[in-house]
Amino acid sequence: MYRGLTVAVVVPAFNEARAIARTVRGIPAFIDRIIVVDDASRDATSQLARRARRRGLEVVRHGANRGVGAAIVTGYRRALELGLDVAVVMAGDGQMDPADLPALLEPIAAGRAGYVKGNRFRDPSVWRAMPPARIAGNLLLSVATKLVSGYWRLFDSQCGYTAISRAALGVLDLDRVFPRYGYPNDLLARLHAAGVAAEDVPVRAIYGPDWKSGIRLATVIHPISWVLARALVHRLRVELLGARPRALPAPAKQSQSVG
Repeated sequence: MYRGLTVAVVVPAFNEARAIARTVRGIPAFIDRIIVVDDASRDATSQLARRARRRGLEVVRHGANRGVGAAIVTGYRRALELGLDVAVVMAGDGQMDPADLPALLEPIAAGRAGYVKGNRFRDPSVWRAMPPARIAGNLLLSVATKLVSGYWRLFDSQCGYTAISRAALGVLDLDRVFPRYGYPNDLLARLHAAGVAAEDVPVRAIYGPDWKSGIRLATVIHPISWVLARALVHRLRVELLGARPRALPAPAKQSQSVG
């Protein structure tokens, strides 16, 4: 629990056997639930996650690969079922520093924001830690996402280290969130269209010596250009028509035994 808020950490993972146990063990003890969502990995991701034996840990496995966005949505749905106040997303590859968790939670606890995201470019170490090609790609997509989402003060759109309140989840149609790469760009536009206040906080970028990106130029150009166009159309349609969705009723909190 953080400042009276119950918190889940959602860990989307695909073929993360190398890092998943270390990631789970590194999550701070004040976190109430850890929900690892194995997106149909072909390795021992699920088994190694379970062996971490953390309090409040559960592992959900997709029968078929659906994409990182879909894995996060599965974790969000489970956090809502459990009646938790905040859901944080931490990748299963160990690239997110657990020490940054309080900074992500503070704007929600203070009532300033419903969605908080990390911004690695507010940490001076990013220029040394992040590979140059990744820096260039992130800068380009961040500028494009500012234009698409309407969040002019946010940056580092591709940073997946985020926190979202239960109320903010309640105004999203989770069935329509883009399921694969491009998910954060689509989500930001949907949050802005729903009138959710959002903040950036500095987070540290972690890239180990054996880090290797699975992103290719074709992945960035297509379908990301389509995702950005889709997100822009959705936001403008909602905002110009003045038909922002109302918050959905929150499921009642329920007592759950630790799995």
